[in-house]
Amino acid sequence: MGAREGVDGRLTVDELAARAGVTVRTVRFYGTKGLLPPPELGPRRVGLYGAEHLDRLGLIEELQRQGLTLAAIERYLARLPRDSTPLDLAIHRALVASWTPEEPEWVSRGQLERRAGRDLSEDQLDRLTAMGALERTADAEVFRVDPGLLPLGVRILDVPIPLETLLAARAVVVEHSRATAHELQRLFRETVWKPYRESEPAPAELERMKALTDHIQPMVAQALVTAFQRYLREELGEGLGEPAGGLTGG
Repeated sequence: MGAREGVDGRLTVDELAARAGVTVRTVRFYGTKGLLPPPELGPRRVGLYGAEHLDRLGLIEELQRQGLTLAAIERYLARLPRDSTPLDLAIHRALVASWTPEEPEWVSRGQLERRAGRDLSEDQLDRLTAMGALERTADAEVFRVDPGLLPLGVRILDVPIPLETLLAARAVVVEHSRATAHELQRLFRETVWKPYRESEPAPAELERMKALTDHIQPMVAQALVTAFQRYLREELGEGLGEPAGGLTGG
């Protein structure tokens, strides 16, 4: 993790709040409610946090954006396995947020580096841009940030992946995501929506059908994320000579 972070890569409460884009008061509040595990005690009994706290905090914030009460969030978190990894938490957050993309944020370079927990070189900015975590603007000191992708992108900065590979990977994801969305829409239009319209339903029934299709979107998004996770684990396991699930313990 970044050079600015605390002892052995751990985060102080101020650093955790800055990385998550919330206030220190919010972090402490979640801690008192039991939504965040207690920090480790470092030198001088300073509380130190890690990646698991950062990802759990991101999941809590996402659940709140979906309208869940603190009691409902507490029940949701209680159902998670005790050995949930930061990757597991990140996937849960992606599933929750997959049908409601976060609004982009415009931040200064100083704000971006505080969120990242490190100074960022031009090469690192290029890598984050290639991953879709941020976009450059006409002002060299202002960036358009994807709040959901930035924390993951910052972690990948420490993985020795060439910029060209990141660009190619993003192109593959965009191409196949667009193609999948197009085919699913075509399938639904031709086999469900078109026959239904041709049956000349009453206006009230037509509106009801439109409302139902909105509820289908999150189900499809969750199915896609879950399937992609499974097949990616299998492909990575085969590519590295490991059994399926070997990389994540799943």
